[in-house]
Amino acid sequence: MTLARRYRGAEAAAGPLLFLRRTPRVALGEWVTIHSPGEPPRRGQVIDAGQDVTVVQVLEETVGLAPAQAVVTLTGETASVVVGRELLGRTLNGMGAPVDGLPAPVGDALRPIWGAPLNPARRSRPDEFIETGVSAIDGMNTLVRGQKLPVFSGPGLPALELAAQIVESARAPRDEPFAVIFAGIGITARETDGFLARMERSGARERSVLYLNEARDPTIERLLAPRVALAQAEYLAFDAGMHVLVVIADLTHYCEALREIATAREEIPGRRGYPGYMYTDLASLYERAGIVTGRPGSVTQIPIVTMPDDDITHPIPDLTGYITEGQLVLSRELHRRGVFPPIDVLPSLSRLMNAGIGPGKTVAEHREWADQLYAVYTRGRDARLMAAIVGEAGLAAADRRALAFADRFEREFVHQGERRRSIADTIATGWGLLETLPREDLLRLSDAVWEARGAP
Repeated sequence: MTLARRYRGAEAAAGPLLFLRRTPRVALGEWVTIHSPGEPPRRGQVIDAGQDVTVVQVLEETVGLAPAQAVVTLTGETASVVVGRELLGRTLNGMGAPVDGLPAPVGDALRPIWGAPLNPARRSRPDEFIETGVSAIDGMNTLVRGQKLPVFSGPGLPALELAAQIVESARAPRDEPFAVIFAGIGITARETDGFLARMERSGARERSVLYLNEARDPTIERLLAPRVALAQAEYLAFDAGMHVLVVIADLTHYCEALREIATAREEIPGRRGYPGYMYTDLASLYERAGIVTGRPGSVTQIPIVTMPDDDITHPIPDLTGYITEGQLVLSRELHRRGVFPPIDVLPSLSRLMNAGIGPGKTVAEHREWADQLYAVYTRGRDARLMAAIVGEAGLAAADRRALAFADRFEREFVHQGERRRSIADTIATGWGLLETLPREDLLRLSDAVWEARGAP
């Protein structure tokens, strides 16, 4: 550990950044304390350890800070956070400090927040199912342990409510040790209060750790909150042997903070003003999910990404799609019609679904069952467009059946409100819809599967 060094006077300040010159032995990520006459002490972190200039990100408001009079102490300590089983049931801010009125946790260990992505050579292939309690996910876009499956939302859509439902309802199917980590980034005070109240009502708080960064909190905290949450998740998974689901909402606020810092540093902007290294930065978060060979436990991620202007080609969802293994897309049309959760299963995709379903995991016929639901629902959506032109009476009989099926699929399968569904309930609901159709409409089901249902 490097000894603390004290410097009098900074070169300059720009927004949340403080610039120092001639700081030998400075380390990237090193904690800094800043004292200015007549001002309370501030904390900061080194985000650029240059040969000539060192850049410090100040964690508190910098209004009133006089750079020339500041006394800056480089502590020699890098950013770390307390982790351990003791944190289950706790609510903390984005820096890991308690906000639930209880004492600061002692924990089991102190871990650096700047953890590295998993070594690809040490990864095990994900192949175990996680039950979220949401039919559109469990049945049609199955989440698998160790996967990264983002939710692509639009402004005003209930992405945070879906995140809360997943935190409440997620289970390991064979009752293995299971925990949920929730990292709220840039959420409002109203959203915070609503989320906490819902956790209390559901009883899910005892197996969860909540890291809540509100919109009024410092910008740098938005960059640290997901890393603090992932440090706790990695401890519970790879040291305590638990299966951990990490829900992060909202990565768009994280990326906007990244852009704000890059602008203050006068970096050359990339697409839509975001820094060119945003892909690498997002990958440093997403790639901390997975299963390590020879270690118990797993880390699975569901990040929430709000698409500005509902644009799925925006840099944030675009880059996220390159790194992760699929996406869940929320539909404004379904939300307008009162469907919750408004997951549009057609553009949604779980690339690892086939590894987590089938005999011994969900049900043997899961793949055929899902394919058949997709096929009829797709035909029904096409028929809905055609009916708007020629009228429902002008459709063929099979198209009219598919149209009626699509309406029922959205009302009865996708829509479930806040009620949790087990995988058995999800499969049964899907079969109940399919069995309203004649065999000639169900070409994706093999004869063996159809006959096993006892259907004529």
